[in-house]
Amino acid sequence: MSESDPAPGGRPGDVERATALSGELTGQGVHGVVLAYVDTAGIARVKTVPTAKLAAAAAWGVGMSPVFDTFLADDSIVTTDVLGSPDGDLRLYPDLDRLTVLAAQPGWAWAPVDRITQEGAPHPACGRTVLRRTVAKAAARHGLTFRAAVEIEWVVAREGTDGDAFVPAVSGPAYGAARQVELSDCAADLLAALAAQGVDVEQFHPEYAAGQFEVSVGALDPVAAADHSVLVRQTIRAVARRHGLRVSFAPAVLGQGVGNGGHLHLSAWRDGTNLHAGGTGRYGMTAEAESFVAGVLGHLPALTAMTAPSPASRLRLRPSQWAGVFTAWGRETREAALRIVTGTTGVRDRAANLEVKPVDLAANPYLALASVIAAGLDGLSASAPLPAETTGDPARLGADEAAARGVRRLPVTLTESVEAFRADGVLREALGGVLADAVIAVRLGEARSAEGLDDDGVAAAYRWKY
Repeated sequence: MSESDPAPGGRPGDVERATALSGELTGQGVHGVVLAYVDTAGIARVKTVPTAKLAAAAAWGVGMSPVFDTFLADDSIVTTDVLGSPDGDLRLYPDLDRLTVLAAQPGWAWAPVDRITQEGAPHPACGRTVLRRTVAKAAARHGLTFRAAVEIEWVVAREGTDGDAFVPAVSGPAYGAARQVELSDCAADLLAALAAQGVDVEQFHPEYAAGQFEVSVGALDPVAAADHSVLVRQTIRAVARRHGLRVSFAPAVLGQGVGNGGHLHLSAWRDGTNLHAGGTGRYGMTAEAESFVAGVLGHLPALTAMTAPSPASRLRLRPSQWAGVFTAWGRETREAALRIVTGTTGVRDRAANLEVKPVDLAANPYLALASVIAAGLDGLSASAPLPAETTGDPARLGADEAAARGVRRLPVTLTESVEAFRADGVLREALGGVLADAVIAVRLGEARSAEGLDDDGVAAAYRWKY
């Protein structure tokens, strides 16, 4: 077989296309391509190839061990009955449709990858493949498509300040003009880089916690939205480095206080119509949208094994900190785990969506989105009723009222999240047995690694991992 023949794991025409792209990239001064994916622990892992080898990567993939599916955030390794050994190899195939020249890393381009076996089959623990499969099932069985976006929150510190401690690089108040001015040059370069890379930025602003900022991007299909989540973080890191700054996307960088979220925004569509607007249900939702929300609500305890997967996630998931730690929903209710966003009159048919709040950026975005969609589809298939809305702070409900509304605290520990996931056949089936077992093993491994640490110790252990 020659390099021009279709590759076992590649797409038809990719070799010829990659050859042409290689020449174009070289002409633009690009010397290397970053091949990126996110592992079970939520860590972005990469390999790179010289630009001249892009066609070979498209033809044959780039080797990487499947052991990374059971890596922890500290690079230690756990095992399942399938994964975690030194045996075997996978091939990383770049998605040329997502190939992006990195504006903040001169000389480099970036592409997400699909992980394929040497025999050409999808790797069962590839989160990107699982998300694509989940979206395809929704289209085939329900005629649905989705629009999704991942919010990105992070904190900024001075490079080299006090070793690995967190000392904010800016001092202004939450949402304050002073803080925006302090980061003005870096922020302008970030916006320019994202625009050059084709990322549609909707908002950028100082956030609540010390040294914290947030960027919101436009909604895309779920796989592209997850890809953009990875690309945006790559870009933020690179721009910050060029300004002598260090950033962290960890759920919490300190033992106390508000942490970094990675809220998911999701809307279901059929034949170009948003099911979250224009319906006869609450706040314009259609009956199907209400059932979809009910499905997500019902699976929330188990979902936290994917959406809040780090011991540091537990430092963020605290009541009365707008993290959404109760099984409650409400319109524009930022303490509820599920926030119904209707949008402004005049754009609701486009803007209405569901925000899932107990999500942080330790989550693998592909697994988080696939799991949330699977949960929603389960509710839709069962025509699940959406319970009564909760307004205000659910933490202030009395025990009897909370019970009557079905409002309960989400798992407090990572081990509790794992037990909820073990008991949730819908989510385990959505991920598949190999990946579900990897999720369980990695989460329990992270929990063990944090045993004996107080809150400050947990924050310190994960501060610069994400």
